[in-house]
Amino acid sequence: MKKLLFRWAAGLFVSCLLFYGGDVGAFQGQAAPPQTPASELEELSRKVDVLAEEVEKQRSGEPEVEVTPDQARALGLGFSAASVYRKQRGVSIAGYGEMLYENFASADQAGRTRNQGAQLDFLRAVLYFGYRFNDKFLFNSEIELEHANEIWTEFAYVDYIAHPALTVRGGLLLVPMGLTNEFHEPNTFLGARRTETESRIIPSTWRENGFGVVGSAGKFSYRAYVVNGMNAAGFTSDGLRGGRQRGSRARVSDAAFVGRLDATPIPGALVGGSFYVGGSDQDQFTLGGRQLNVKTTVGELHAQIQMRGVDFRGLFARTVLDDAAALNAVRNLTGGNAIAEQMDGGYLQIGYNVLSQSRDEAALTPFYRFEKFNTQKRPAAGFAANAAMDRKYHTAGLQFQPIRNVVVKADYQWIRNAANTGLGQFNIALGYSF
Repeated sequence: MKKLLFRWAAGLFVSCLLFYGGDVGAFQGQAAPPQTPASELEELSRKVDVLAEEVEKQRSGEPEVEVTPDQARALGLGFSAASVYRKQRGVSIAGYGEMLYENFASADQAGRTRNQGAQLDFLRAVLYFGYRFNDKFLFNSEIELEHANEIWTEFAYVDYIAHPALTVRGGLLLVPMGLTNEFHEPNTFLGARRTETESRIIPSTWRENGFGVVGSAGKFSYRAYVVNGMNAAGFTSDGLRGGRQRGSRARVSDAAFVGRLDATPIPGALVGGSFYVGGSDQDQFTLGGRQLNVKTTVGELHAQIQMRGVDFRGLFARTVLDDAAALNAVRNLTGGNAIAEQMDGGYLQIGYNVLSQSRDEAALTPFYRFEKFNTQKRPAAGFAANAAMDRKYHTAGLQFQPIRNVVVKADYQWIRNAANTGLGQFNIALGYSF
């Protein structure tokens, strides 16, 4: 519609110039020049149409290449994050954001009074900035403002598209594990908060410096990277999050490999798994004259079905650490604060969009998720497990999307642990993407 209006206005402007240009001498008391032939007017009209198309194309910034959500997922990106792949050349800008309200229960599962209160946090405001150099090379990045005052680079990489089935990628990369780490835009997952398994066992958002390959063929897609290893100086009894190096002066005495393979047997269904292995000691720790070898292995299996209004997810992840007992000794970690040799977690989630049979793009999705995870599943030799780290979450909620790009979520989480100190909470989130 805007393009038609522009053409009409431009054509009217040129026609006025031609009409009044012929009579301007008459207004000054001079003889009018001969009128412009019809053939010239037609040629001018054609040029106006061409000009209008070019101006509208530059002005609107509309995508020039179709990239579906499934194609974006095969690239290891959410739909908005893949914005630059829809360009033939030039700058691309997209983004997302989310705000979270949390209201904690007044008593824990044992009935003990807790006064944790409530909090409201603008979790993140994100801009995706990319540049398409040509059909082979592009740059893509995610710049994130967290908690309204902390700025991070979530990813920043260059792609060389060698073949439709093979892209070479290098830079600050999202580690391709799980269902959330790469696909974390708020309108892509159910629930006001990301799952605990994909925050502690798979420490989302997890990114490291490195390079590798990305591609897809038929119903299969893959990603394989070599990245800097994690830093065991940040591991805790509650998971791996503190070991992320996040691209900032990353120690690389120990590197790591991570690979992922997905299959889409039918449209809307996804099954796959990923595997990470690498050193995390980074030549920092010795005990009794021996250099520690904190080999870190993370594996996960996942499945997702999104069709006919149904939204199902399932995931299981496990982490195994070598030399955990020695690492605890070097770091003076004792009792319930010790790092475990094995951490496990997983969840099952089901939701249904009750508006899926209507023609409107709005979605209203009640959902339920059961999650169980234990960051002290198998303590290091000589250490006892911390019962508070063996947790179960029951989450029930409702998600409303008036349009695909805007989402409001509300849920309640019943939180239990083996130490009887679990504290439930009510959450409301507002999210958007573009």
